Amino acid sequence: MSARTFTEEAWERSAEIRAAIDELPFLTQLEDGSLPREIFEHYMGQDAAYLTHYARALAACALQSTDPEHIIFWSQAAAGAIEEERALHATHVVDFAAVTPTPTTVAYTSYELGLVSAGSLPVLAASLLPCFWIYDDVGTRLKARVGSLSGHPYADWISAYGDPEFHLLTETAKGIVNDLAGTASDQTRAAMHQAYYRASQYEWMFWDAAYRQETWPVG
Repeated sequence: MSARTFTEEAWERSAEIRAAIDELPFLTQLEDGSLPREIFEHYMGQDAAYLTHYARALAACALQSTDPEHIIFWSQAAAGAIEEERALHATHVVDFAAVTPTPTTVAYTSYELGLVSAGSLPVLAASLLPCFWIYDDVGTRLKARVGSLSGHPYADWISAYGDPEFHLLTETAKGIVNDLAGTASDQTRAAMHQAYYRASQYEWMFWDAAYRQETWPVG
């Protein structure tokens, strides 16, 4: 029997988080189309703020990589985070400059950028994987359950993350993280698991904060 890959282990360890994500009102209401538009707009603004920093973290993976194929993937992913997904945000966020990152957005991006500074490529890459994988998983299943998106108020979002091309990107990211884990020490692999798990928690927090339309409590 062959040993399990890092991603197989990480997916299993995060099962409780993924189950909690499925129960979030943001996603259940997005699926049936009842999610209030102002909540979705708030989310999209925060997502745009997040992606700017996420792109920097992806670019840092390219900078720290030595495998040419890995460099290409991380570089293209960084560009995609800014270019391709901004096209979706542009239809929902009127003024990006007016968006103030919430405490959860600041915490999540600060966590990932802190790992950039720490300098461990495997750990950084593991922390960036949930943003691929959880969105791919949620989007694919949402699209399958909803079926026809004709007239659905959030058809563009569901289509973007339920897209087979996005699934292929996710599979490539998983493969790269498995490659990095395969040559990592036990200590580094443990840190990768911690980073993947923490980022998965932040994914739950991000949708939850958006639904609450989180703001700064003082000031």
